[in-house]
Parts: sequence; structure tokens; C-alpha cells
Amino acid sequence: MSPRHDSTPKNKPMESIVNDRTSTGRRGQSPDIHLNLNVRGLGQSATLAINERSAELAASGRHVFRFGLGQSPFPVPEPVENELKSNAHQKDYLPVKGLRTLREAVADYHRRTQGIEVNADDVLIGPGSKELMFILQLVYYGDLVIPTPSWVSYAPQAHIIGRQIRWLDTRAENDWRLLPEELEKLCKKDPTRPRILILNYPNNPTGDTYTADELKALAAVARRYKVVLLSDEIYGGVHHRGQHVSAARFYPEGTIISGGLSKWCGAGGWRLGTFAFPRGLRWLLDAMAVVASETFTSTAAPIQYAAVRGFSGGLEIERYLNQSRRILRALGNHCWQQLTSKAGCGMPKPKGGFYLFPDFSRHREAFATKGIRTSADLCDRILEDTGVAMLPGSAFGRPETELSVRMAYVDFDGARALAAAEEPEFQQELDLAFLQTYCPNVTDGIDRLVEWVNANG
Repeated sequence: MSPRHDSTPKNKPMESIVNDRTSTGRRGQSPDIHLNLNVRGLGQSATLAINERSAELAASGRHVFRFGLGQSPFPVPEPVENELKSNAHQKDYLPVKGLRTLREAVADYHRRTQGIEVNADDVLIGPGSKELMFILQLVYYGDLVIPTPSWVSYAPQAHIIGRQIRWLDTRAENDWRLLPEELEKLCKKDPTRPRILILNYPNNPTGDTYTADELKALAAVARRYKVVLLSDEIYGGVHHRGQHVSAARFYPEGTIISGGLSKWCGAGGWRLGTFAFPRGLRWLLDAMAVVASETFTSTAAPIQYAAVRGFSGGLEIERYLNQSRRILRALGNHCWQQLTSKAGCGMPKPKGGFYLFPDFSRHREAFATKGIRTSADLCDRILEDTGVAMLPGSAFGRPETELSVRMAYVDFDGARALAAAEEPEFQQELDLAFLQTYCPNVTDGIDRLVEWVNANG
């Protein structure tokens, strides 16, 4: 038998051998790039991108006023945080649909706050409502109908999955709320076409919400055309007056309520979302659970156990919510007043959440002389000149040349503000002195923005 011949040179480092082979032929080269066509061209979520850019600027020594990422400034309520600590040892995989006790707590929350008949079997738990929305679009075969302006991730998710996106225009004179006749106009073109309508309120990016009568009118159209209504009520708990109304009251058989812990409980990074389904859509819940079983398996166990305490409510949770709403109400009103009266912006007065959607179109001609022709141009220039970080309206489905922006007024120490709001001298509506003391980066950032607009517009 002849000896085995090895062509590898003796005593030559493997790293050098690999480099030699790579330089002389295809052997050792990486595979060619073959991205899914639905993913090609998509960028990072605009909200996350602005957060990272703000952090980079701050690290370089710039003072940044962070109006970009919409993250709750408030800490997780102490009883919920304590429950997480107590359940840190929970390490088992939980049921795909979610911890039974948590699903019961979520169902009870909807019954208690909205009078909606939901039980534990109607609830699905996931690692954030964002993930649940993605899986919903994956398993339901139909168009995604989105009023503009809308949250930045609805449309990209549909694009990734390959669903048709049908945009519904709204108008500034209606405070960007969807009118039933606009939904009717779309649906009557093809009455039996399957559709999911996303209705997000209190709204991101506008901060506005719907009245009960407006929801009834939209529900009537959705029922007539058997539209699946995904009611994204993630900001319902931070309605500034605590008066949120669910669309499921008026269209219970076709409405999926999307919620979670991120906004009203200050726990965005915990990643826990909830979907509450009508019983007639149990087949859809079950299909989503099948996909969940093959993807995320189950939501983190300690988070689910802690969430039971959050959805169960009680005096401490209610006090936390009431103070959070007081602060957001006062701060939102102040920002709105300054921008409308001193910078000439048009926008709805915020009624929930922590967003503003100002339009600077009245300054279009003056801005154009400075090379500002799109909302992205406007945001880039303002960030460079003032350190105020915002997102362009084009990231929310608006035309690029519309000079609208989204601002999240959350750049303050929520724990400190909550503690101060409990003091006896602040039992009435919170005044400007309170805001300047406990939310200075927001009030100063608004002042800086107003000064820039007046100097350049």
C-alpha cells in the first residue's frame, strides 16, 4: 500500500493556508449573498436607529435631547419588580400560549377595565406584542390595512412576510383619525377580500385617540365587511385621563386586543405582549400558537410570573398609573402649547401615550432656502444644530416632503418625577415649575427647538 500523500506544506500555519486558498480560487470563500427579496432594502427600525444615534452623539460629548425612542420613562411598579425578583428561580419552559395564571389575569383585566367577556382560553402571551403582530400576519392570509401616520413596524412586518399593504389616508383637520367612510371606500371595492385593519390608539405617533362614537362607527364598517380588527391598545393604560375605551366593546366578534407591559408598566425591555381574541377567532389563536411553538417556544418564565401581579392591579398599581398620567398630561400639554403658539406648528393635542406629531409645513419656503425639503432633512438639520433628536414623518408612512415629525417627550427621570408628584404641594395639576425641575431635558429641548424654528423659519 502506498503511503498517503498530504499536499499541505509541513510547518505552515493553517491561517496562512486558508488565505492562500482564498486568494487562488473559490475554495475557502464565503457563499454568495442571497437575501430573501422581502428583506432586501429594509433598514433598521427607525425608532431603534435614532436611539443608537443619540447614544453615539452623547458619547462624543454632545448634549442630546432624546425625543426619538418612545420608551416609558417610569420605573416598573415596585410590586411588579418585587414579583420578578421572587420568581427569578423560575426556569422551566411554560406553555406555548402562556402561563395559565397570567392568561387568567389578562382576561380579568379586560373584563374589569372594559367589561369585555374574555377568558383565559382567549388569551395568547408572547415576547412582546411586536412578535405577536408578526405571527398574526404570517398565519392570516389577507391584506394589512394601515391608516397613516402609523407606527414604524407595521408595514415592514407585512413586507417581510409578503402581504399586501393597503394604506388609508387620514387628514390633519381630523387630527389624523381614520374616518369610517375611508374604510368603507376601500372595502366596497372588493367586499369579500380578507383584511386585517390595525387601529392603534392612543396613537403612536400622534398622541391622539378615538371617542366611543367614533369607534362605534368604525366597528359598523368592519362588521359589515368581516374585517379582522387588530386594536393595538398598548397605550390604553396611559390615556391621560384614564378613560380609554376598547373597540372590542362595539365589535367583540371581530376584534383582537393587543396589549402588554411596555408602556403603562414601564417594562419595554421585559418583552411581554398579550393578544385577547374573540371566541370565534379561536382558530387564529391556535394557528399562532403552532407557529410560536416552532419559533420562540414560550415567553420568559420569570417575566410571566411577574406580569400576573401587574395585570391584577390593586391600589399601588392604580396610584402609579394615576401619577404617571398626571405627569404625561402636564408635560404633553406644555409641549403642545409651546410648539403650536410659539413655533406655528399644527398638531393634535395629546390625549394619551407620550407623543406629539407636529407639522412644520408653514415654514416650508424658508426651510427650502436652507436645503430642507423633506422631513428627514428637517430632523437631520435640527439634530445637528440643536441636539434635539426626532423622527421624520416619512418613517410613519407620511409623504417625504410633508414636514411632519414625531416627538416622544420621555427624556426625564421618571422615578424622580413620580416621587415628587406624590408630595402634598403637587396634588393639583402639575405646573411649569414642576416640569422644569423634574423634566428639564424635555422643557429645555422644546425651548431649543422653538428658538431654532423662529430663527430659521
